[in-house]
Order: sequence, then C-alpha cells, then structure tokens
Amino acid sequence: MGVIGRPAPLWSGAAAQKGEEIKLKSEDFKGSWYVLFFYPLDFTFVCPTEIVAYDNLHEKFEAAGAKVIGCSVDSVHTHLAYMRTSRTEAGVGALKFPLLSDLGKNIAAAFDVLHPDGLKALRATFIVDPDGVIQSATINNLSIGRNTAETLRTLKAAQQARELGDVCPADWEEGDELMKATLAGVAKTIN
Repeated sequence: MGVIGRPAPLWSGAAAQKGEEIKLKSEDFKGSWYVLFFYPLDFTFVCPTEIVAYDNLHEKFEAAGAKVIGCSVDSVHTHLAYMRTSRTEAGVGALKFPLLSDLGKNIAAAFDVLHPDGLKALRATFIVDPDGVIQSATINNLSIGRNTAETLRTLKAAQQARELGDVCPADWEEGDELMKATLAGVAKTIN
C-alpha cells in the first residue's frame, strides 16, 4: 500500500448529506483533519453497523476537529435511499456526515482498496492531516467490521504527535503522556 506519510490521493464526487445531493472534493478539507472510510455496499450486513457507529461518535470526531466521510461504490441515489431507510428496517437513517459516491470506483482504486473482484471497496479507513498527508490507514476484509472508537483514538494520537512532536507508545489513550523518541523515552515508558 505504501501510502502512510504521503499525500492522500485527490478525489471528488457526488455525495448524499441531509437528504440532498452535494458535491465533495478533497480540497474542501484542506487545512482540516478528516477520516475517509470505505465500505463495500449500501443495504448489506456489516456496513450499516459501521456507518451507525461512526454516526454515534460523530460529535466526538467533530470535537476533535475532524470531519468524517463514508464512501462506497453505490450511486448517490442509493445513498439517499439508504439514509431514508430507518434503522429499524436495516437502513442507516439520517446521518450527520456525508456518504460519498464512487460509482466509477476511481476513488477506491486511487486509495488501493478496491476488492479483488473489482466490484466494491474493502473496509478501509484513512486519517488525513491538515496538510493532506495520510497519517493512518487500516484495511479489513469484507467480513470484519472496524472499531470506530479505535479510529477516534488513532486520530487523537496523530493529532497529539503532530502538535507535540513526540511519539505515541503502544496502548496510548487520550490523557496519557506521549513518549520522547529516545532510548531514555523508551526506558521511561516500559518501566
């Protein structure tokens, strides 16, 4: 994959948000953190659990200064129908963030997360910093849902490391100290 620490691919497309079709492009997020998550398809099984989980944490992502964007190979019209379908009927209902359409599969291909069958995206999450550089990327196979709380934790770790210039040790949680990137820093952290 080799994308960590490199500029995120530029992207643009139609998206569904608050019952309407809008246009989105990566340049809209210049100077801001954003989380772009890919999922296989609307009206499937694991996908709505992830989308709703991101929606449930939306205020926490916003408080952390990050925008969330979901993306699949569905049309914007399918996204709108998905958002109009209540959660009690296995839809995602009204969401606080947009769902980006990648009908041509160009965005998934640019991020190298197109499933081997070429028909859908894998479950991938990218955290992009205000300079447009990818700070984190995770990819799961179709049957494995992601942990949205871990995405939030990773975002906050990346923000702290960027702000303070230190590094985040294993199992870092918000409020924990960062570690100096020195042997003394390692010794202090593991003892």
